[in-house]
Amino acid sequence: MEPSKFLSVKNLCISISGVSILKNISFELKKNEILGIVGESGSGKSITALSIINLLNSKHVIKSGSINFNGKSIDSLSFIDFEKIRGNEISIIFQEPMSSLNPSMKCGEQIIEVILNHESINREKAKKRVFSLLEKVQLITPEIFYNKYPHQLSGGQQQRIMIAMAISCNPKVLIADEPTTSLDGIVKKEIINLLKSIQKDTKMSILFISHDLQLVSNIARNIMVLNKGEIEEMGSSKQIFNSPKKKYTKLLLNSRPPKNSRPKRLPTNENHFEESILITKQDRAKNHNKIYKSTPLLKVNNLEFSYNNVKILNNISFDLYKGESLGLIGESGSGKSTIAKSILNLNNFSNGQIFYKEKNIKEINKKEFRKNIQLIFQDPFSSLNPEISIGKSIVEPMISHNLHKTITESKEKAISLLEQVNLKNSDFNKFPHQFSGGQRQRIVIARALALNPKILICDESVSALDVSIQAQILNLLNNLKEKFSFTFLFISHDLSVVKYMTDRVIILNKGVIEEINETDLLFSNPKKNYTKKLILANDF
Repeated sequence: MEPSKFLSVKNLCISISGVSILKNISFELKKNEILGIVGESGSGKSITALSIINLLNSKHVIKSGSINFNGKSIDSLSFIDFEKIRGNEISIIFQEPMSSLNPSMKCGEQIIEVILNHESINREKAKKRVFSLLEKVQLITPEIFYNKYPHQLSGGQQQRIMIAMAISCNPKVLIADEPTTSLDGIVKKEIINLLKSIQKDTKMSILFISHDLQLVSNIARNIMVLNKGEIEEMGSSKQIFNSPKKKYTKLLLNSRPPKNSRPKRLPTNENHFEESILITKQDRAKNHNKIYKSTPLLKVNNLEFSYNNVKILNNISFDLYKGESLGLIGESGSGKSTIAKSILNLNNFSNGQIFYKEKNIKEINKKEFRKNIQLIFQDPFSSLNPEISIGKSIVEPMISHNLHKTITESKEKAISLLEQVNLKNSDFNKFPHQFSGGQRQRIVIARALALNPKILICDESVSALDVSIQAQILNLLNNLKEKFSFTFLFISHDLSVVKYMTDRVIILNKGVIEEINETDLLFSNPKKNYTKKLILANDF
């Protein structure tokens, strides 16, 4: 092995319970290199990482091929023998820091534990190193963060703790497995820049794993694209991003909403070779003239909401017009979901008024009101009852609201809705666990449509999906909007999605509206510094 290529994976095959997960995976990570592994859910990205650090220790796992590190074979080491390497020479950062950190231990103590486990130094020296590490990951008051518990930190701060822990023993290889997926745009950019800075200082090698090809191209020198356990394409970031050779790689790139145009439909597996029809400025202007001539369908006036004497929303006012798609952008904790709950009359806001069709929602029959406004959640699995069939989930609200004379009519309507969201009538009697994430989101959309609502609130409804599945759901929502003339409140922290989907955008920051404007105007000429910062952070 060449000395520069000190982590080598050759012909790696993994089967779990008889199902082939990885098929002849071969790659090399060089010293002082950042290598990106890109692929969607189920592509084998995380299984590759877990194989390298020997965390697939199960009787149901069958593995073949070889993994060499620093000139030595490590794939045959026992779990206990590998403990000397894991966290010391090869370290890992997982996607969800809160589930990786011990909730009952102070953050500083957790980092010390890793150091003392691998090195023969006293506790005082280890603590000094922890303070230095906390400063290195830009937690600039280390004495405070040392004594905090994980639940007392934001998602970005938790991930910084995980990074400090991962680099605490100066590893030669750092595996970053989707380290920014659950983070907002600004925090995501900060973490990416932090990893780049640490790599530059330490010269460690990084294996950066993500489903976001655009993101990976901004941190990795070379990229490997995985699809269903096989390598689709390998090359430099520049080559993969600017001139991809394989159809799947092109699909990953093109499924993201483009920055400077607005196609009527995003490319998917089904329509990848269709010629894009672009929505022009003239098309949008004509549509906006029609929308904004009418009286607002929903009006929010001076809305305020407090929780435990902390003001969550402060003087929120906006209008939502019939047929409009209104975007609501903000980071975690900005108050986006609180606005959605207030509109649905699910919380007792402390001040202000909300009008639907010029009537105060507090004076409208709750059952009738909620029939007209439906919510599509971020996580479809948790919003579906796992114990009842998806057909029954769609039929139940129709029965509750006496929409049809017979159960047979309701069932026929449910089957029709399943077909409209591109599922089969044979899916009616299946249960949520039998579907993929994208299919479950289609089911939730079908259920939301069951009551013929006038307004759909999409609360981060595509943020948990892979880019190609996300494109399918966005196309579906646009098709349904065109067919049924829905009004959308589209809540997200993903600016590219909001820009593609909406007519106007509200920028929310810590419970206050920073800016509201026509979508293209806001993105091309933002007025507020916070808006500029958001756009810059998402402009990878």
